[in-house]
Amino acid sequence: MNRPTSASTPFPQNGPRTAGRILAVASGKGGVGKTVISTSLSRGFSRLGERVLLVDADLGMANVDVQMGITPAGDLASVVSGRMTLQEALSPVLGGSKDRGGFDVLPGQSGSGALAGLDMDTVNDLAANVAAVALSYDRTILDLAAGAERTNIRLAIAADDVLIIINDEPTSLTDAYAFVKTLRMRDEGASPFIVVNGAPSRKAAEQAYLTFARTCESFLSFRPPLAGIIRRDPHVPQAIRTQTPVSVRYPTSDASADLERLANALATGVKHR
Repeated sequence: MNRPTSASTPFPQNGPRTAGRILAVASGKGGVGKTVISTSLSRGFSRLGERVLLVDADLGMANVDVQMGITPAGDLASVVSGRMTLQEALSPVLGGSKDRGGFDVLPGQSGSGALAGLDMDTVNDLAANVAAVALSYDRTILDLAAGAERTNIRLAIAADDVLIIINDEPTSLTDAYAFVKTLRMRDEGASPFIVVNGAPSRKAAEQAYLTFARTCESFLSFRPPLAGIIRRDPHVPQAIRTQTPVSVRYPTSDASADLERLANALATGVKHR
C-alpha cells in the first residue's frame, strides 16, 4: 500500500506530513454514517492545515453532493466515460482545498447506480488515476460503498489506511467482519482502523468494538485498533437535512467534538483512541 508522496505544503500543519496519503472509509452495511464521517473528516483534516480531496467512490449510490448541497459540473461518471479529466470534475466545498476548513470533492453520480457494474480493468484505471491526483493533496479520502464487493476491496487496497465504520447492531458487526476478512484475504498485512458511530453510550460503543475485535482475534489472528467513538447526536440528522457538515452547522455538538478528536487522532498518528 506504500506509494510515493509529494513534498508540497500550501500552509503549515499541526501534525506530521501526510502528502499524497489516501484514507478509505468503508463499512459492512449501509446506514452507519459513513458519508457523514467522510465529509466531517475532510473538513477536520483541512482545519488542521491539510489540503484535502474527498472522492465519492460509492459506485452504486453516491450521495456526497447531496449531503454537501452542491451541484457539480462533473462527476465520476464523466471521468470514467472520458468526457472529463478527473481534475476537471472536481468541485470546491466550503471554499475548496486552498481554504482552511474547505476541501475539493470528486462527486459520484448521485443515486443512479450507473457505475455499479464497472469491470475490474476500469476500476483499476480509476484507482490509478485517484492515486496520481492524490499526490497534489495532503490527504485524499475515498468514501466507499457499503459491503465487501470486489470493487470496494480493490479501492480499499489502493489506500494507505482504511477506516471501517460500525455501530452496535449485530448486522453491522457481522457485515464489517466480512469486509475485514475479504480485505485480509487480498492483503494479509491490512490492519484497518475501527470507528464506532452512533452508539447510545460510550459503554455500548466500547462493547461493540470489543465484540468485533475479539471476533477478528479469534478467526483472523489480529486485533484492529479502535480509532474513535462518535456519540449518537440528534444534531447529525438535522445537519444532513440542511446539507451542511455537522461541524459547520453545530460546531459545539457532541458529534462535532468527537469527529474533531478523530481527525486529530488520525492526523497525528495515534493508533488507538
